[in-house]
Amino acid sequence: MKQLTPEQITEIRNSVDIVDIVSKYIPLTKKGKNYFGVCPFHEDGDPSLSVSPDKQIFTCFSCHQTGNVFNFIKEYEHISFIEAVKMVAESAGINLSINVETSKKVRNNDIYKIYELGQKFYLNNINTQYGRIAKEYLYQRGITDDLIKVFEIGLAIKNNKALSNLLTKKNFMEKDLIDSGLIVKDSQGFHDFFYDRIMFPLHDMNNKVIGYSGRIYYDSDMPKYINSKEHVLFKKGEFIYNYAKAKNECRIKNTVIIMEGFMDVIRAYSVGITNAVATLGTAFTKEHANIIRRLASNVIICFDGDKAGAKATMACSDILLNFKIVPKIVRLEDDLDPDEYILKYGKDKFLEKINNPISVMDFKLSYLKNNKDMTQTVDKAKYANEVIAQLNKLDDDILKEITLKKLAQETDLEIDFLRDKLVSQEVVKVIKPKKEVKTNKYTLAELSLLYYMLRSEEVIKMFDNRAIYFPTKEYRLLAHEISYFYKSQGYIDEADFLSELDDMMIKVVGEIETLNLKEEYTNNLIIDYINAIEEKNIDDEINRLTKQQHEVTDEIKKMEIGNRIINLKIRREKNVG
Repeated sequence: MKQLTPEQITEIRNSVDIVDIVSKYIPLTKKGKNYFGVCPFHEDGDPSLSVSPDKQIFTCFSCHQTGNVFNFIKEYEHISFIEAVKMVAESAGINLSINVETSKKVRNNDIYKIYELGQKFYLNNINTQYGRIAKEYLYQRGITDDLIKVFEIGLAIKNNKALSNLLTKKNFMEKDLIDSGLIVKDSQGFHDFFYDRIMFPLHDMNNKVIGYSGRIYYDSDMPKYINSKEHVLFKKGEFIYNYAKAKNECRIKNTVIIMEGFMDVIRAYSVGITNAVATLGTAFTKEHANIIRRLASNVIICFDGDKAGAKATMACSDILLNFKIVPKIVRLEDDLDPDEYILKYGKDKFLEKINNPISVMDFKLSYLKNNKDMTQTVDKAKYANEVIAQLNKLDDDILKEITLKKLAQETDLEIDFLRDKLVSQEVVKVIKPKKEVKTNKYTLAELSLLYYMLRSEEVIKMFDNRAIYFPTKEYRLLAHEISYFYKSQGYIDEADFLSELDDMMIKVVGEIETLNLKEEYTNNLIIDYINAIEEKNIDDEINRLTKQQHEVTDEIKKMEIGNRIINLKIRREKNVG
């Protein structure tokens, strides 16, 4: 594969403005010199992500995520660095004639390859004589050839050694074959985990197959569905079905529809809804929410219409509200899931549901009122308290006011009384004390010196001339990376430098950026930082020698160590002075 030079990467980075690129993903508001938005990389309620047009970097003051335009896209899209470079180049109209591969560890690459071969095998099977009955079943369920192709539906044949015979002939490690979940080994040897089932592939965010849901297509006492077990590439609590196919449509429409099952998504696609994803029936998690909010600002929850679906909708909406996402809700009658609803009532009625979702609070009012006798004082009071608790999760003042009016009518309580109840709870929430994170003077000196090394060639030269040894390993590594970049490139630019770092070092830079120090410095200030670092090194050496002195038994060696400790203390006093 043709490699890009650092100069080409810098040219691509300079061809775009990071503010323009980041604002395509999240809303930004200008405050002073920088732009701010809600950080997409952690559970963030307030705008803690700063984007600097001057430095061409972003930094989150909460989770310390930082980087240049490539790093942002890499983390947001869950792709490799070189893929992010190619995306930026394309947005700037620069054509890169390179083949891009995701940068995964070798072992992960092998598991990807195992799934790639497995997928080819399953796709081939469904188009042979073995797949005739399976295809007839799919046709009966309204799954057309077009849907089979789009969602890459395949077939595991009856022979439960067919795939294992194929894969074991390749040069894969036995552990990887077993860990992939496609192959099982017992006293009879290797055999397939999936056999005699229609195979619905599960793709990761880069559209690579990492798992399956296998379905029986004839009458049987066996479980209707069998899903892949979790492995190194497949975590159910972090997996979103159809993410890769739906993400562009979600962003174009600025709306994402969350469903429970993959068949719901496939059926929705068949009637023209291409911005739907699914959680595969697992409990909705914070990790799911963090991925969902990257797709679109507007979220619609369309889970199964039964009681379990209502409960899951409640839980999902609560998590989304914690992320400051106010979802809308679609509820389906007759306890039907979206797949069943479309088959029973047709495209138009389902689209009408999707185009007219109810507010999250209308859903919550209905849900919380269920199984309560509103003629009974205790039930009415419980209902009012539960609704107030839900309203405290909202930031939308208009939606709060509308809901309060409905609550007042339903409970015969004065709206001012309910409003006061709401305000009193908010006050308690606001005055909750926050923990303060303290940094000792030595660590602060290391971070501050690194801060100015990232901005000044003069400070880098002072670091090199004094041969400063940073006590903290990751800070020491970063200092040497900065020095090396300057020596090899002849300049220091933070945005360019970040392209050279791994994820661990970028995290350290993020920690440094949140110091929010002044851009200007004096030589005396830098010398103070250097002296503090050297003071820490002396203290560490004194402590090491003191411990060594206690451990040795030879009196002459004790005296020698004692003299070294005295000299270090004298040096320390001169340094402080």
